[in-house]
Amino acid sequence: MRATAVAAATLSGSVLAHAALWGYVDADGVAHFAERQLDSRYGLVIGDDAARKADKVPGKAMSPSAILTWLEIAPEVRRVQPWVREAAAKTGVDGELINALIAVESGFDERAVSRKGAVGLMQIMPATAAPLMGKGANPREIAARLAEPRTNIGVGARLIAQLLERHRRIDLALAAWSAGSEAVRRSGGALPPIDETRAHVQQVLELYWVLLQRRHSRGAQQLKLHP
Repeated sequence: MRATAVAAATLSGSVLAHAALWGYVDADGVAHFAERQLDSRYGLVIGDDAARKADKVPGKAMSPSAILTWLEIAPEVRRVQPWVREAAAKTGVDGELINALIAVESGFDERAVSRKGAVGLMQIMPATAAPLMGKGANPREIAARLAEPRTNIGVGARLIAQLLERHRRIDLALAAWSAGSEAVRRSGGALPPIDETRAHVQQVLELYWVLLQRRHSRGAQQLKLHP
């Protein structure tokens, strides 16, 4: 299943003129925007930089235009794009979604290792990757292989493809990526009531929308502005 959004939106100058813009992208890829945070789904997209200081991911600390500039010129981003395209072609997962996941998970730092032991660009746990890494591989060997960017992206794309196939919605697949499919099941097939998971889903979808905006820069489709 190809994980695509319905469309991306080009914001008008009148919208951008406001002091702040809050938004989120729903499971169908529709971008919702408002001048204030209407509920917990809305995150600050454009606004006071002070509100973003807690963000650790480079893409999340920038305005949409700066995000695109960073993604286009940063050598660590450009270097892995052939492998992103390769993984997208093999799995059917959008390259933009893969890039959004990498940005949120590691900020394109291939050497990143979390406190829990998640490895590399897509922050994959060796135990999660084990079924895709062949029989007989031990956790240390798997972790070493996941530290290699091409392998990490390939395995990560296969994992998110499996989650998209299982859950049939981008937001639920991302929630399962963050908290596990069991957490989604326990929530009755809805987003788990876990703040960290909901924030992760929102961050990835927001950045995914920005990347789709670049791809569909010639027309605004499926944009909803809320008073």
